[in-house]
Amino acid sequence: MRAIAMLLASVWLLAACNTVEGLGKDLQKGGEKIEKAAKK
Repeated sequence: MRAIAMLLASVWLLAACNTVEGLGKDLQKGGEKIEKAAKK
């Protein structure tokens, strides 16, 4: 389950990153989602 969450987060990050500033925000949000998934 954790691997699926990480894969989805990676795909989401790649699809959503249009600028360097956006990249930082997306990485932060992705990290939060991974943390949330890991706590389950």
